[in-house]
Amino acid sequence: MHLHTADGVRLDLTEQGPADGRPVVLLAGFKAAATSWRFQLPALAGAGYRVLAVDLPGHGATEPMAPGATLRRRARDVGAVLEQLDLRDVTLVGGSMGGNTVWAYVDEVGTERLRSVVIVDQTPKMLNTDDWPYGYYGYDESNRDTYFAEGPPPTGRGRSVWLRGMRTVRLLRAMAGGARDITDPELEVLADHATADWRPVIARCDVPALFVAGAESELWPSGHAAAAARLAPRGTAAVIAKDGHAANIEQPAAFNRGLLEFLAG
Repeated sequence: MHLHTADGVRLDLTEQGPADGRPVVLLAGFKAAATSWRFQLPALAGAGYRVLAVDLPGHGATEPMAPGATLRRRARDVGAVLEQLDLRDVTLVGGSMGGNTVWAYVDEVGTERLRSVVIVDQTPKMLNTDDWPYGYYGYDESNRDTYFAEGPPPTGRGRSVWLRGMRTVRLLRAMAGGARDITDPELEVLADHATADWRPVIARCDVPALFVAGAESELWPSGHAAAAARLAPRGTAAVIAKDGHAANIEQPAAFNRGLLEFLAG
């Protein structure tokens, strides 16, 4: 299914589960499609939740990102989904950049429609500083304006993707068909993402928040989850062993078990 925002932007949605189930809205990371949630959709629907995986502009089969793209613009698109479908008591689940899109939504719109939020292997502050050593590996004040100029740079951290066995197979299946080239608007939103600091938003979030980290994340130390949870009034953290940045894909059974426990609570 799809819908349009007030200014005509088309958003595509994949929906499973009972129409009267409690809504869970899934937001993928940078350039990832809704198919990246393929291992969560049936598990959540089978547990009675109404699950919607959203393809924002630049994701899946939706239209490309427009110039001037920011996380706040993405947040307003998420708001359009919740408003047009009149979703309430929602759990927003964001993977990677989708996680910080959740914080942009909380900051822009508030939590009136939310029951809880789940952040999947995403640090709230990408830049490493003296007071936040949980940012993107190798990214600090010395290269603040250039590090992501051509896209997310490899870090050389974590377990090699070719040594992950079935984890790699699941990753390739879930991410198949994704666009490879990075457009100028996508670089804009990546730069916005890289320089933002969502810690103040976490500190005033009044709904339960679960922060999940992959123990072998290629992008940042797994300690970001516990550090972010300490900032949140109602925060909890979990680290999934033998798991990389694509935490919900590489270890779907462990991820789904923890997510369902959180939702039940």
